[in-house]
Amino acid sequence: MHSDEERDAGVHTLPITVEYGDGEITITPTVVETGRGLVLIDVGPRGATDAIRTHLTSLGYALEDIWLVVLTHHDGDHAGGLAELLERVDAVVATHRDEAPFLTGERDPIKSTGGDRYPPVAVDLELTGGVRIPTLAGPMAVVDTPGHAPGHVSLHFPENGLLIAGDALVADGDEPLSGPKPVFTPDMDRALESVEALAALEIEHVVCYHGGYVDSGTERIREIAETRTERDLE
Repeated sequence: MHSDEERDAGVHTLPITVEYGDGEITITPTVVETGRGLVLIDVGPRGATDAIRTHLTSLGYALEDIWLVVLTHHDGDHAGGLAELLERVDAVVATHRDEAPFLTGERDPIKSTGGDRYPPVAVDLELTGGVRIPTLAGPMAVVDTPGHAPGHVSLHFPENGLLIAGDALVADGDEPLSGPKPVFTPDMDRALESVEALAALEIEHVVCYHGGYVDSGTERIREIAETRTERDLE
């Protein structure tokens, strides 16, 4: 990863600012090095491909080095640019089986408005929790973290305590690591159950799609999970 995150050799964050909806957002796709090339975790909305290519060039890679794209979930700010990327890269597409119908066009994205949706794409691999992908940073384990989306997944590197959280956690403002935002989370109860599951893992630092790298881990995630317990007791 860049600068402060070099401890996680083989994992690189790609922070980019893109137009989305009526404004701009900063997002954090991530690439992971493997023996056969790069795994890209989340793509961004339409128009993000050129920024990803620029980041990869600075790392000594080409866009064509991406052989696998893993989608944490189907929201447009994560998957909207996938069809555009696949016009330039021959990559395998993987996501959780509960997310696949949204990507292929069998179902419309849950949070789309006005009937607008991004171009459908084929899904080559349907993931489930427990699957491990070999990488140069050690095994990357798929963790089921539903709630923000029906089949949302996060990626955990048990050898170095890194979590790529997708939208299961966010880093925003005065709270550098917090739970998913309720306004964007259709099933908040399941989302907080997912945070509880993450709290059981050995995590030292987190990459949030919204907020980037956070030097915080299991202890803070347990604090977030406790908010659900306290709410249930009220």
